Amino acid sequence: MLSIFKSELALVWSLFRQDAGHSRKRMLLTVVAIGWGTLSIVMLLSFGEGMKLAFHKGTRGMGENIGVLWPGSTTKAYAGMGSGRSIQFQDEDGEMLMARIPSLAAVSREYAHRRGLSVGAKTVNARVRGVDPSFGGIRNHVPQPGGRFINEEDMRQKRRVIFLGEELAQDLFGTQEVVGREVQINQSVFTVIGVAQKKTMMGMYSGPDKNQSVIPASTFLSMYTDARVGNFIYLPTSLETADLAKAEIYRVLAAKYRFDPEDRRALSIWDTRENQRITDNIALGIQMFLGIIGALTLFVGGMGVANIMYAVVKERTREIGIKMALGAKARQVMAPFVLESIFITGAGGVLGTAVSLSIITIIAMLPLQGEAFDLMGKPTFSPAIAVATSLILGLVGMFAGYFPARRAASINPAESLRYE
Repeated sequence: MLSIFKSELALVWSLFRQDAGHSRKRMLLTVVAIGWGTLSIVMLLSFGEGMKLAFHKGTRGMGENIGVLWPGSTTKAYAGMGSGRSIQFQDEDGEMLMARIPSLAAVSREYAHRRGLSVGAKTVNARVRGVDPSFGGIRNHVPQPGGRFINEEDMRQKRRVIFLGEELAQDLFGTQEVVGREVQINQSVFTVIGVAQKKTMMGMYSGPDKNQSVIPASTFLSMYTDARVGNFIYLPTSLETADLAKAEIYRVLAAKYRFDPEDRRALSIWDTRENQRITDNIALGIQMFLGIIGALTLFVGGMGVANIMYAVVKERTREIGIKMALGAKARQVMAPFVLESIFITGAGGVLGTAVSLSIITIIAMLPLQGEAFDLMGKPTFSPAIAVATSLILGLVGMFAGYFPARRAASINPAESLRYE
């Protein structure tokens, strides 16, 4: 059985080489057309993949899976208390939430004022935040080499230290070394302990971090004794406990401030997971759109292959009739056409993929900078793209070769011998 299969395969290969030799130039042009279609779909999908990764990076810029908690006003009467009461957080609420809610990994207070930061004769008006040490990890404030974020010792000693956003540091000091330098705020001198690494932010609630500054919450309160907590930020222990943490925050604060836990206006919580879901859906939609355009381009190339194969069948009608009159089986007639179609699409696919990978590598090496490139990302090839392209190429090759081959196998030998 195996020997019969091998002999038939050898015969099919011989017939394919013979047929391909008759139309080598036409086959080459078709390979180039399929290569162009493959190049299009790989590049479009790679741009979509790069954009998706940039979106993910941008949503993580503010912090991953975090929540931002603001006080609101009650809209329901509850426990003898009327509606319309304004909720005002207290300094110790953060510690209370951490103590009573096991599903919270970290919580930080956030105070804020807009103040003038001065270095010599230069003054820059910027937002100054008073925060806890956990703020850095929650909000993805990663210091540049040589610097650090606020720590517990800074809090205990109410140190006058400051952490700067990268753009604010450049506005104040230019290209000079920043860590260890001094900044003046309202006649108070602060020592710079760190500068934030550059990051992309696609979501924010008080402006971009790059032009803001951070000082210890204890220092902020010693300078501004009437300051009140503007908001809390929190990080759940895991993605799975985020909804539980949110519900527990309502429950714990409702008990303290005596409002209905179902009154969603008493507190305002921004769950950044929703922002991440939206950007994921946008990225997926863009990828699907680009993929459809690329697939249509490739299918147009496949139609070209099919047309060529139909033309080949017509040109070889008499030859096919002779083969069938000599006893060639239907599959032996069909096989060279299907094989030729698969060879054309396969060769075009390899060519297009190789060129697209070269282009992607060159773009990755280019020093492209700016917010537009940060948001759009660079084209990125992935295994998913390879699988999608292979599946589309396989479908194109199968359909482009099958129908012309079936027509060839259905030719009547007697009629074909009279064909001129």
